Order: sequence, then structure tokens, then C-alpha cells
Amino acid sequence: MTDWLSRTELLLGDEGLRKLKTSNVLVAGLGGVGSYAAEMICRTGVGKMTIIDGDTIHPSNRNRQLPALKSTEKLYKTEVMGARLLDINPDLNLTIIREYIRDERMIEILDAGYDYIIDAIDTLSPKIFLIWHSLQRKLPVVSSMGAGGKFDPVKIRISDISETTGCTLARILRKRLHRLGIREGVTAVYSPEQIDKTKILGVKGEQNKASVVGTISYMPAAFGIACASVVIRDLAGIKR
Repeated sequence: MTDWLSRTELLLGDEGLRKLKTSNVLVAGLGGVGSYAAEMICRTGVGKMTIIDGDTIHPSNRNRQLPALKSTEKLYKTEVMGARLLDINPDLNLTIIREYIRDERMIEILDAGYDYIIDAIDTLSPKIFLIWHSLQRKLPVVSSMGAGGKFDPVKIRISDISETTGCTLARILRKRLHRLGIREGVTAVYSPEQIDKTKILGVKGEQNKASVVGTISYMPAAFGIACASVVIRDLAGIKR
């Protein structure tokens, strides 16, 4: 067993690994959650991926985001993550979309068809419509709720969006999705751990955000790994 996926095959079996190699996964958002989710998907041998993000790397990203280094500041997250994923798996069929997706462009991307969608978008409006448009096309979705302001990875939970509790983002998302006629059918990764509101600052002049929340290094990574675990287990046929 010398192939780089030999340990994965030992765990999943030949059929499980084959399913992953023939799967196509979309990761939307390459911040603290999405960058780790994308790497975990790649490292399991998924054969085809699309990664989407329109942002560049800022100094403040270095405490939690996988592509963020001193040497990569000002580079596009898609550029850094794309090179990293192909260095892990040179045979990966990778599509890179360097955009903030919205409106008709989102529909165009989703119409390409995927076996799974990972929603790691921070901004509420595109997050909602990515989920809605995915469900209209019967594409399975796992969506990350907020990792900011939280400390305890043991409290992370995975459930249908209808069963989420104690998470402000999940509550807002549920309400907005209800208006669109959606009450269930989205897998959510969330934590009911309460946030100290003094750790939230309002900001002005920032694209796509009205506030920033204090964040510890490992929590977005843990959320991203949990999202990837949902996709990997479902695609490989492992009961969860």
C-alpha cells in the first residue's frame, strides 16, 4: 500500500474510495471554515472540486484561515488554495471561481451540477440564496453556522437546520428560509455555545460585513472539518 490514498482506502474500502474519486463537490467561501473544509475534501481523494471566493488575504485572517500567511497577504484566497489543493492531489479536476457569487451568476454555477455543496459563506443574503437555489436543483447542502465568539469544539453539532438551537445565525437563517418555503432539508453545522456580546464590534466600510466577532484559531477549522465529514460520509455511503 504505497499510494497516497492507501490509508483512506484501508478505512473506506475500495468502493467507498471509488465513490469519492467519482464525486464532484462545490465549496463556496474559503475563509476559516471553507478553507479547511476544502482541504479535507481534497485529502480524501474527491476527484472533482469547485472552489469559490472573491476575497484576498488580509493580515487579520492569519489567526484562523488556512491560506493566510505573512507571505500570502494580498493574494486571492482561491489562488493560494487552488495551488495547495493541486499540490496535495495533482490529478484533482479543479475549477476556481474568483468571484463573490450572487444572482444569475449563482444560478449559472449551480446549473453545472454537483454531488454536494458546502456553504461556508459569511454574508447572509448570498448564503440564503445559495441554499435555496441548491435545494431547487435537489443538490445536497451542508451549511456552516457561526464559529465566531465560541471556544468549545466539543459543543459543535450536526443536524437538520430545523433542529438547530442556541445559534443566532441559524435562527436568522431559519426565518429567512421559512419565507422562501423551506423548513428543512439543509444539514447545519452549528454550536449552541453562547457568545459574549462584548466580543462583537460593529464596523463601517467593510465589504460584505457589518460587524466582526472575536475568533479563536481552532473553531472555524473544527466547523470546516465537521462540514467536510458530512460530505465525505454521505458520498462514501457511511451512516452518520
